[in-house]
Amino acid sequence: MLPPAAAAAIRATAGLPRAVRRVHARLLKEGLADLPSAPALLVSAYARSCLLPDARRAFDDAPRRDLHLYSALLAAVSHSSDPELVLPLLRRMLSDDALRPDHFVLASLASAAGRLRSLRLGRQLHAHFAASPYSADNVVKSSLIDMYCKCGVPQDARKVFDSIGVKNSVVWTALISGYASNGCTGEALDLFQSMPAHGLFTWTALISGFVKAGNYTGAMGLFVEMRRDDIRIHDAFVLATVIGGAADLAALVLGRQLHGFVMRLGFLSSMIVGNALVDMYSKCSDIHSAREVFEGITVRDVISWTTILVGEAQHGRAEEVFALYNRMLLAGMKPNEVTFVGLIYACSHAGLVQKGRQLFDSMKREYGMKPGVQHYTCYLDLLSRSGYLSEAEKLITTMPYEPDEATWGALLSACKKHNDTQMCLRVADNLLELRPKDPSTYILLSNVYAVNCKWDSVAKVRKIMAEMEIRKVPGYSWVEAGRESRIFHAGEVPLDVGEEITCFLEELVSEMRKRGYVPDTSSVMHDLEEHEKEQHLFVHSERLAVAFGILKSPPGSVIRVVKNLRVCGDCHTVMKFISAIAQRKIIVRDASRFHHFEDGNCSCSEFW
Repeated sequence: MLPPAAAAAIRATAGLPRAVRRVHARLLKEGLADLPSAPALLVSAYARSCLLPDARRAFDDAPRRDLHLYSALLAAVSHSSDPELVLPLLRRMLSDDALRPDHFVLASLASAAGRLRSLRLGRQLHAHFAASPYSADNVVKSSLIDMYCKCGVPQDARKVFDSIGVKNSVVWTALISGYASNGCTGEALDLFQSMPAHGLFTWTALISGFVKAGNYTGAMGLFVEMRRDDIRIHDAFVLATVIGGAADLAALVLGRQLHGFVMRLGFLSSMIVGNALVDMYSKCSDIHSAREVFEGITVRDVISWTTILVGEAQHGRAEEVFALYNRMLLAGMKPNEVTFVGLIYACSHAGLVQKGRQLFDSMKREYGMKPGVQHYTCYLDLLSRSGYLSEAEKLITTMPYEPDEATWGALLSACKKHNDTQMCLRVADNLLELRPKDPSTYILLSNVYAVNCKWDSVAKVRKIMAEMEIRKVPGYSWVEAGRESRIFHAGEVPLDVGEEITCFLEELVSEMRKRGYVPDTSSVMHDLEEHEKEQHLFVHSERLAVAFGILKSPPGSVIRVVKNLRVCGDCHTVMKFISAIAQRKIIVRDASRFHHFEDGNCSCSEFW
């Protein structure tokens, strides 16, 4: 048996990579590494230090594999970035070593099934668990609750929950989080209110679930309620969660208030809070504040670097992106898959084709990463935007993935932009065969077919839309102006400010025409007279929002607009004119990127 002092030494190294390797080397030197319990303790220590390959080697080197050893490795793998590796391990345990899973193993397998979103595997495990000697084990039941919630069936999780006699805060929290994350916010609140006591972690689970479900306003309300209940915040995760909600709302004023609150609580040194603030400021169009927060983070991980890098990329600041990337490498930080998405995205929105090729190749050559669909889509977008249409089409037909809606859509948009009629129709036909889900894809298809007079195909697109009950997503824009905020919908001028906004926009259009503005009505696909098409453009939501912002905010302040769809070509031109006439910086976050309009120019340099 391993001496207690040696066992304590191994446990003390958890989370310290160099320390666990030193202790392992000492155990090998003293002939203690093969004693009972030593391999399992080493596997756990390596796993907690994020050294899964080392954990696997310690497992393979063990003279005898028992349930404790399998349990340690399965727990490590189930929480790793590759949870699917539990399946070959399970087969090895059952066939090679003829071992039957105990409650620890079953809990790890349920956790892996949840992370894999594999309801089939989860149900098989549940059936095995119900027939096993461990069927009353509450730890496994807690893992099953989490698994069913992650697989999108919280009603099955509730059945497991109801089978538990004495429920602890862990199972309550797991089910509350599951209901909220799956959009069942009413059920989550009912369960929360029936819970005997509410601690910080239960509040955090509820708020986090609301954020995951997209109910950001509800999450903010819960956070305020939690503060009224005088819950002491001793963990930074809830702060990072609500800051993330503010980011997705693009609520800069709220985000700044949360930043101040974080400072008062003394959590500004927390890396996860710092990362969340960088993301929030980036998404709220204040990239300079994002950069300031990033520079103030004392200990950075790959998420810190990737978050600011992606933010800079979305704002079209390619030079800053690559300067940051060089700093990241000099700091000894290894990029991950998301880092490369940001890097290739930056190339795509700056037309840096050769740089993009080098980065795409370096993923495989230097870092041994297998590019995913998103990397191929970004790379294809770079090629097609830059006019390398034939190369882009070859890539889409040879990549090791089935092209999805986003991939074909990126190529189709580029073909349309570069007026390649034959490829446009060829790509459109391929895209139509996928029966896309995104309404904007059908609008793009309909426009492409209509421009090329393919009326049969236009009719086919409309028929599919009717069959699938797909409706065009209405355009809307959101703006904060001083203490006011307002949502504007395309074609709808609010009565209370309608006259003021309309008069102001008419004055702007008059001045723009003097400066050479000619309306581009090509994006208006309705059968209307030319003046009617111009009027249709006049009430696009982003114009209404910008006009409101200029009228209601202090002179010289930045106008920040968030739009749910992509800015049309005419509105892009109009924003440049308005920025020069009104002498205001206008930042528009659309569905694709950020546009910084200033003195008649845009940060995208027309490459969007």
